[in-house]
Amino acid sequence: MSAAPLEKPPSSEPDEGHGLRVMTSRRVAIILFNLGGPDSQQAVRPFLFNLFNDKAIISAPQPIRFLIAQLISRTREELAKANYALMGGGSPILPETVKQADALEAAISKRVGDVTFKCFPAMRYWKPFVKDAAKAAKAWGATDAILLPLYPQFSSTTTASSLKAWRQASDLPASTICCYPAAASFAQAHADAILETWRNAGSPPRPRVLFSAHGLPQNVIDRGDPYQWQVEQSVAAVRALLPADWDTRICYQSRVGPLKWIEPSTEAEIHRAGKDGAGVIVSPIAFVSEHVETLVELDIEYAHLAQRLQLPFYLRAPTPGTTPRFIDALADLAERALAAPGKTQSDSGARLCPAQWGLCPQGS
Repeated sequence: MSAAPLEKPPSSEPDEGHGLRVMTSRRVAIILFNLGGPDSQQAVRPFLFNLFNDKAIISAPQPIRFLIAQLISRTREELAKANYALMGGGSPILPETVKQADALEAAISKRVGDVTFKCFPAMRYWKPFVKDAAKAAKAWGATDAILLPLYPQFSSTTTASSLKAWRQASDLPASTICCYPAAASFAQAHADAILETWRNAGSPPRPRVLFSAHGLPQNVIDRGDPYQWQVEQSVAAVRALLPADWDTRICYQSRVGPLKWIEPSTEAEIHRAGKDGAGVIVSPIAFVSEHVETLVELDIEYAHLAQRLQLPFYLRAPTPGTTPRFIDALADLAERALAAPGKTQSDSGARLCPAQWGLCPQGS
């Protein structure tokens, strides 16, 4: 991310008859939360440990959780290293997030002229950690913060975990966007990517769109986590922007461990497409930047599966990245948060989740 321009600190000037008058300006840190990823082969194991040592991921008490995280990070290290080696040795998620930060800074600064903004990537499981972003925002002189997750759909395992880490690291006044699963510009960004991918492939007939989201254990959903419901809202919003006669399915990827996970899996849907003789376009509906789940799992592992099953075609729409539509969506959210100091809200301002989703951060 480009360095912020040098600016004068709040200044004092004469106030006739009253000595000095202090001039202040609002400096808003926009904190962009994301999962993070190892930046080298040496970082793979500690990244995995940090992930599985998070109580939001594995709820077992300490020291049991510590021992489980040690075991998983050891046993999964070599496979994970091989996957990251396919991307040059580490994850591209931080460079991708930095590009989004730069684009958002430029967009929101054009919209709001009387506030100075700076975006700070805050990664949950690798550098720069949330605590690093909090320290950097304070050093920059932030007067307050906008907490903006790069997880469109809220989950206790992602957004809630990042927000908890922020509250432990910073006392800056903050307004929070908890989710934006069906925000208009967000949905349009995904629809644009799907349609462009289809056209670039020659507009093949009767495509089946697989909206693939990161999976969760079923017991997380059973505890009242709204993630799956919000994924469905995202898909409904994007589906409305696609041709009416297209077939669409929701599926979930990246399952690990022996627990029952939400279904159907992306792998199962590719097998089903093979049986039906259907060509597919995969849309990573829960991801906003490219990383191991898209570049390896979707583009290599599932592409090979589709080839073995002789699907008529296998296409993958890109993540929103820094497309103008998506950056507009983030700028819309930042403006909404700016106007509501101290509030936690969705993209609409109101609670989105039905009452059964008790882990919704907006309460009942």
